Amino acid sequence: MNSGGVRRRLALGLAVLTGSVTLALALPGAAQAAASTCSGREVRTLPFSTGSLHVYRQGGYVCAVTTPDHPGRKQSMSVTVQARGNRPVTDRGRFAYHAGPVTVHAGHRCVRVSGSVGGGSYTSGWILC
Repeated sequence: MNSGGVRRRLALGLAVLTGSVTLALALPGAAQAAASTCSGREVRTLPFSTGSLHVYRQGGYVCAVTTPDHPGRKQSMSVTVQARGNRPVTDRGRFAYHAGPVTVHAGHRCVRVSGSVGGGSYTSGWILC
């Protein structure tokens, strides 16, 4: 590859990085967490007493993120996604803004999602069939 091609690639990488940082600083707390962690189209927002579970789909992949109603302080959170016939994938811990993202390849199979923040939680049945 010639030096002009290398320079163009470096310039493109720098432009993408700069744009990403700008967007990250411009978006507020919970909206930033949900909007920037999963790719694809948001297909479900499942609210519960202490937060919300956001489910995204792109191609054969399903991604989920749990966000608290009051972000900013660390608290116990979790998010789980399971494609029918497979084992569940979970992200669990003490987070300030979101648990996840958790992504699984579901193909055309149903998925089950769950999320929790503090004492509140939500568990779906089989969805996106």
